Amino acid sequence: MPEINPNEVYTTAEVQRALKVSNSTIKRLLKRGILRANKVGGQYRVLGKELLRLVSPQIERKAVGAYQKLKKKIKSKVKNW
Repeated sequence: MPEINPNEVYTTAEVQRALKVSNSTIKRLLKRGILRANKVGGQYRVLGKELLRLVSPQIERKAVGAYQKLKKKIKSKVKNW
């Protein structure tokens, strides 16, 4: 898999090939909540953006920073009500 599309849905087998890890590692990541997925028909499906979040923590940090900034702004506006 040359490129991970953030809007595409991947099976656990595709995730396994993309990350080059074993099936048991994928199960462990899912069980611990490190890799978020949805269960469809008894099988897990993983969004591409979750794979990108897993392999690129900088994206996650940017998202958390943006969220914290927005939260602070909203709290200050609500405080004035």
